[in-house]
Amino acid sequence: MILKSNWFNLVMTALLTVFASEFKIIPFNGEDFRFGLGSIIFFLLILIRPPASLILTGTITGLFVVVARIIEDILFAADTLWPSVINHTPAFLFYFLFALGFRLFKIEKYRAAPFLLGALGVGLEFIANGMEHLLRNWFMQDGNLGLQEWALLLGVAVFRSYFVVGLYSSITMAEQKKRMEEMLAVGSELYAETLYLQKSMDHIEKITASSHDLYRKLKQNDMQALSVQALHIAQEIHEVKKDSQRILAGLQNITEVKKEHSFFVSEIFQLVIHANEKYSQLLKKSIQFSSTAAFDFETKQQIPLLALLNNIMANAVEAIQGKGEIHIHMYEDSFFTCFSIKDSGAGIPKEDISIIFEPGYTTKFNEKGVAATGIGLSHVQEIIQMLEGEILVETSELGTVFQMKVPTKNVRK
Repeated sequence: MILKSNWFNLVMTALLTVFASEFKIIPFNGEDFRFGLGSIIFFLLILIRPPASLILTGTITGLFVVVARIIEDILFAADTLWPSVINHTPAFLFYFLFALGFRLFKIEKYRAAPFLLGALGVGLEFIANGMEHLLRNWFMQDGNLGLQEWALLLGVAVFRSYFVVGLYSSITMAEQKKRMEEMLAVGSELYAETLYLQKSMDHIEKITASSHDLYRKLKQNDMQALSVQALHIAQEIHEVKKDSQRILAGLQNITEVKKEHSFFVSEIFQLVIHANEKYSQLLKKSIQFSSTAAFDFETKQQIPLLALLNNIMANAVEAIQGKGEIHIHMYEDSFFTCFSIKDSGAGIPKEDISIIFEPGYTTKFNEKGVAATGIGLSHVQEIIQMLEGEILVETSELGTVFQMKVPTKNVRK
């Protein structure tokens, strides 16, 4: 049973193919060989929106094309019905055979292999187009196709099929890049939270050990009721730890990007700037973002770097009142990669510099006077320590500069 939405997709495929088929090039002698866009659109739509039934889609599309051409002949060319039917009916065979071929060869197997997908398209279009023209010649009692005509059919099949596959590959690559960017953005936020959760688990472990030690001491002193209560507390804390471990494992699975994926640092810069441009617009601020890099390289630490840079950049956006500038720069210093983020905000009070990386530090309050969580910069420091680097802060009334320095070997692929 085909769902209503699938019928809609099928009809739209047929209508778009009919419309595109009217844009055609006639390479030689008459109208027997049509270099049209119909098959291009039909092939592309099959790849982008796989139909529930390829054979039904090919059948309906073929019928739509034949009927549309017959109506066009009668209305605009003053042809009689029967000659028009004989001339255009073979077009049905093309779409039917084309779709049937993809069904038999299971097109899904070739989506990830553009060269093979193109080769399959060439073969099926060559056969379907050849059968269409043989049937038309037989109906019209024309001569057989010559070598030149068969060569032209093959050339058209190669051009159209690989054009479609190239266009489809470009579309899918753009979609994959968008999904990867979204996954990285979510992953970077969760990555910072995993650090906080890991630290909490270390505290839970110490509390569990202390509770169990208290239980043993109470038991040794024959304080049965209190020892049982202490043991119960230790067991409850242990359960909390196990729940935290499960949550941490889930977060780590989300934040870990597959090993075959890697990014250039310049791409990380683009993601950070793009995200914070949106953030500044949300806060109704006019901020000019810019970036420079003395060099570039591939990294597999994209999640930590994204979390690191995004936290500081977001703080810079919040520090600017109304209008301002934020600049991010990367340069090399011996065996270290250095990052600098400079903003034109109001700056950080100098007496607070020594405590800004402490959990809970914040200068931000909402409209109700409630303080922010203040965990962003503590996470930044955790990430820097994990990368075996260091971070320095310079601040004044003209703005703040965060200087980060990490060993290149720890971030370069």
